[in-house]
Amino acid sequence: MSERKFIIPEFGPFAGMRVVCSGSLVAMPFAATMLADFGAEVIQIERPGVGDTLRGLAPMATVGDKKVSTAWAQNARNKLAMALELNLKHEEVKEIFYGLIKEADIFMENMVWLEKLGIYDEELLKVNPKLVIVHVSGMGHKEFGGIPSTCNRASYDMIGQAFSGWLYLQGDADKDPSIAKPYTNDYVSAFACLFAALAGYTYAQKTGIGQVVDVAQFEAMAQYMCGVYTTYTMTGKNTERTGNYQPNFQPYNLFKSKDGFLVAIGAFGAGVYNRCIPAMGLDVEYFNFKDCSAGPAAVASEKGQELNQKVIEFAASHNAAEIESIMEAARVPCATVNTAKSAYENEHFRSRGDWVKYEDQTTGAEIEAFGIAPKMSKTPGQIWRGAPSMGQDTEAILKTVLGYDDAKIAELKEKNLI
Repeated sequence: MSERKFIIPEFGPFAGMRVVCSGSLVAMPFAATMLADFGAEVIQIERPGVGDTLRGLAPMATVGDKKVSTAWAQNARNKLAMALELNLKHEEVKEIFYGLIKEADIFMENMVWLEKLGIYDEELLKVNPKLVIVHVSGMGHKEFGGIPSTCNRASYDMIGQAFSGWLYLQGDADKDPSIAKPYTNDYVSAFACLFAALAGYTYAQKTGIGQVVDVAQFEAMAQYMCGVYTTYTMTGKNTERTGNYQPNFQPYNLFKSKDGFLVAIGAFGAGVYNRCIPAMGLDVEYFNFKDCSAGPAAVASEKGQELNQKVIEFAASHNAAEIESIMEAARVPCATVNTAKSAYENEHFRSRGDWVKYEDQTTGAEIEAFGIAPKMSKTPGQIWRGAPSMGQDTEAILKTVLGYDDAKIAELKEKNLI
C-alpha cells in the first residue's frame, strides 16, 4: 500500500483505498461517490466523447456558455475522470486497464455485457488476486443463478422497482402504481453495492483473497419489502396498495395544516399513542389505544374513524410549525413535508452542515450541494473538489499511477484510445 502513488489528498477512513469503476447513471457510480466522500481514490472510466449518461441527465444548469447536469454536479464529486476506450481488443487499452486493476482494491461496474469488451473476472483475479469485483445489474449474473435470458436483460430504476414487487405497493389503491421518485431503486442498489464492496474489501484485507460480488437491482429492492413476502407465504395474503393512509394503526398519515402544509404525524405503538392523543387535546380514555389504534379493525371502527376526523381537525386548526412544536414536546414523531426550497432553508439542515460549497469542474462555478453523510467523529469525509469534466484526469492517472510518459500518452491520443 505504501508504494502506491495517489493523486487525491489523504483523508477519511478509506484513505489508501483505490476503486476503479466503469458504468453510468446512478446505482454503481453513486456507491463509488460514497466511498470517494470518505477518502477512497475513485477512478471512473468513461468512453471518450460519450461519457457517463448522467452527464446529460436533465435538469441542466447553465453558467455562461457552459452547462452541467445538476445530478452530475451533486453525485460525481471527489472522483477522478478517465476517458478510455475500454475495449480490451486494443492491446494498449488492455495494458492500461490491467495496470489499473493491479493497483486497485475494488473494481465496480454496471456495464452488464462485459464479454464483448473482453473483460473476464478470472483474468482480473489473476492480475490482482486481492481484487474485489462488484457487478451491478438489473437481474443479476447467471453465474450466481437465475434464468440466463432474464439475467441478460437491460434495466433501469423503474425495472428494478417493477420486478421486485416494490412498485406494486406505491400509490393509491384505486389507481395504477406510482413509480417512487427519484430513482429509488438505483439509490437502494447503490447502498447494496457499497455494502458488498466493503464486505469483500474487509475479507480481502484479512485473507489476501479477492472475490466476485453480484448485486442485482431487483434483489436490492426486495430486501426493503419488510414483511410483504412473508405475509404471502405465511398467510396467503397478497399485500395491496393503501395509498398514504395506513389502516393498521393511527395517527400515522399526512395531515393538512391551517397554513396549507402537509404534516406527517406518526404514533406507532401504545406508548407513543398515549402521548400523542392528549397532546392534541383529546381524551385518551375515550379515544383509547385498544378501541382506536390496536389494529385494522380498531382503526376502521366507528370510534377509530371518529378519532381520525379529530386528528384532521386538530391539524387544520394549527399552523405546521405549531403542530411540530406540540408533537416535539410530547415526543411524538412529526415533520412538515419539505420541498427542496424549504429543506435548503431549514435551520436543522443548516446547523448540521448539510449544505456545502465546491467548484464544479465542468462550469468552473462555485455551486452549493448536499454535503457529507453520515457524520463521523474521528474520520469525517470531505469534498476535495467538484464533479470532474470529461477526461479531466486521464493524463494524471496514466503518469502517476502507471508511470506513462508524454510520448506514450500522445500515441494513445492519436489512436483515439484516450
